Amino acid sequence: MDIAGLSMNMAMMDVQSQVGIKMLSKAIDLGEELGAGVVDMVDAAALERSVNPAVGGNIDIRL
Repeated sequence: MDIAGLSMNMAMMDVQSQVGIKMLSKAIDLGEELGAGVVDMVDAAALERSVNPAVGGNIDIRL
C-alpha cells in the first residue's frame, strides 16, 4: 500500500473540493447581484409608469 501516494491524492481531492466550493460561492454571489439589478430595473420601470401612466399602455399593430 502506497501511503504517501494515498495522502497526496487525498490532499489533491481536498483542494479540488475547496476550489469547487469557492467557485460555487462566487456564482451564487453573482446571481444575487444580477437578481438585485433586475429588481432595481423593475422598480425603475414601475416608477416611470407611475410618472407617465400612458407610456406603454398601447401597442400599434398593422397587418
